[in-house]
Formats: sequence, C-alpha cells, structure tokens
Amino acid sequence: MEEQNKRMKVGEGRISGAISIFLGLLSLGGILCFKFPEQLTTSEFREVYTAEMVENLMLGAIISTFLFALVSLLLAKNKKYAVVGVALGVLAIILGGMTVEGRAVEKMSWSLGLDWLILDLLVMVLIFVPIELVFPKNKLQSKFHPEWRTDLVYFGISHLAIQLFGVLTKKPAVAFFGWMNLESVHQWINDLPFVVELLIALVVTDFFQYWAHRFFHSHYFLWRFHSIHHSTENMDWLAGSRTHFIDIFFTRSVSYMPLYILGFSTLTFNVYVVFIAVHAVFIHANTRINLGFLKYIITTPQYHHWHHCQEPEYYGNNFAVVFPFIDKLFGTYHLPGNEWPKGTGLVDASFPKGFVRQFVFPFIKNPFKNDLLPEERSDR
Repeated sequence: MEEQNKRMKVGEGRISGAISIFLGLLSLGGILCFKFPEQLTTSEFREVYTAEMVENLMLGAIISTFLFALVSLLLAKNKKYAVVGVALGVLAIILGGMTVEGRAVEKMSWSLGLDWLILDLLVMVLIFVPIELVFPKNKLQSKFHPEWRTDLVYFGISHLAIQLFGVLTKKPAVAFFGWMNLESVHQWINDLPFVVELLIALVVTDFFQYWAHRFFHSHYFLWRFHSIHHSTENMDWLAGSRTHFIDIFFTRSVSYMPLYILGFSTLTFNVYVVFIAVHAVFIHANTRINLGFLKYIITTPQYHHWHHCQEPEYYGNNFAVVFPFIDKLFGTYHLPGNEWPKGTGLVDASFPKGFVRQFVFPFIKNPFKNDLLPEERSDR
C-alpha cells in the first residue's frame, strides 16, 4: 500500500497523466454513444440530460484530456501516461468528438447503458474522489488499493445492465399485478407534489429492500451471493458496486417492482435511481463526513460501515439503505455514538479475489470453510 501511495505523489505528473487517460477513455465512450445511441443509450435517462449538455461535456472532456496530458508532460520523468492521454485525445478528435451532434433516436426494446455508465462515473469521480482526499475516514488507505480494478469491473457491469434490470422487473410486475386495477392509486400518487411522491417512493422501496437485504443475510444459499458484497476490505466510493449479478438483480427487482405496481411517475423513477446511485456510493465511501444530527434520519458512511464490520458480535444490523428508522422498527439498529468499526470485510481470509472467481463462487458446493451464516457466527 505504501508503495502504491509513493507511485502517485502530487507533483510527479502521474496523477495528471492518469486523469488525462481517464477523460480520454470517457470521451471515446461518449463518441460511441453519439454514433450508436439506439444500442448504447437508455431511453429513460435520455430524458434526464439534453443533447446540448452532453455535446458541451464532450468538448470539455477532450480539451481537458490534452490539458492534463500537457501538465503530465511537463512534470513527469516517465512520459508514458501523457503520451497515452494525447493519443486518446487525438483519436477522439479523429472520430469526430469535437463536432458530435445529437439526433433523433429510434426506440428499441433493449440497449446497453453506456451513457449512464459514463455520466455516473464522471459525476462520482468529481464528487467523491475530492471528498475522500480531503475528508478521509481511513487516511492510510490507498486510492488504488489491490482490488480497485475488480470493483471498477463491477461498477461497469451494473451500469451497462441498468435497462436490463428495469425490463426484467417491469414485465413480471405488469404480468402478475396488472389485474389489480390500481388506476385510482396511480392517479392519487401522480397528483401528489413531486417532493412528496419522491419521499413516498424512497420509503416504500427502502422497506422492501430492507427485507430483501435481510433475506440474503439469513439464508445460507443467498448469503453465498451477498458475501461477495461484504468481501471488500477497502470501503471507498467504488466498494458499493461489488455486488454479484444475482444479488443486484434480486435486490433491484424488489425495490423497482413497487414503483411500477403503484404507478409512480417516470420523473420520480428516474430521480429515485439517480439519488440511490449517489447515496449508495456515499454510504460506502472512505469519508468521515457524518451529516451531524441528520445521521439519525438518513443513513451515513458510519452507519453503513457498521453493516460491513468485521466484528462478529455486531453482525446482522443496519440493513436499511436510506432510512435508519426502518432498522429501529425491526430491532436491527446499531449506531454507537461516534464510534466506527475496527475493520470491514469477511473473517474468512480464503475468500476468492477477482471478478471471475467471485462470479462462480456462489455456485460451488459448500464454498465456505465455515458453514455458518453471519448471524450464527456471532453466537460463537
């Protein structure tokens, strides 16, 4: 870890070079979205941003790619990061990145959420990397810990499949609950002020997600999938993305389904998804920011880090994603003043590393050396 921190010292030009490469790659992804919007962008989120907004972002990203590459060229002894950044910027220009324009998009039954991945990744980096640098909880934790690439893969897959989760959830919701004739409920919800409708949506989804989350902790076979999320030993803005496909599909289905069944508006649904995306990153982040008295109203990093704690005596607490009062209602609330857990992750040191190994891990017969659930281990 110390060696990794030495490799990324301020003033050596490597950080600016890494930023240049990052922006160059995002620019190339953005160009693909403009050229193949039907296949690579999600219709729901095209309503959240405008073509002009993204065109300006594209222009700014390409210009910034060259600026950070120039800084790296001036500061770094090893120029390879800067050279790669310049190459990506040039390639973006050749592919038409400086002159891209939005166009009418034909509606398709499926698409990859590359636009959602690019925008969310950019926003999360801009928000949480500075927060973790200025207000870190664990000051010794490297920004590039040994498993950051694994978490980045999880981040990418969960965002690319955003529409798939929506489609797989909406169709069963309509098929199984369409007969209930809830038009009057839909009308009542849509007549509510937007803020009230959004608050109801957050409470309802958090209630359902609480029980889905708790279910994964209390059943051995499901814990195999959810244990992957708890395997991270480095809580940071990427850690929340480490979730097995089966886990994330089930959890999102349980939270999305009441939104579809009760007829919440498209705007409320989209804002809910954006809010949850940002908030989920926040509560996993390596930051000591704790929101003062608001930590008793909305979940914070301290609250959720206790859910990921390594101390067996505190397992089985803090399942709520947004509202701590839900844990209060069901006896799973744990927030000891200003204390933080001593560590996070699984006690089992033999847990597999890497995306592929973790993906197949839940399907292996008796994968755990210790055949007990977290709650059962805490009794020992």
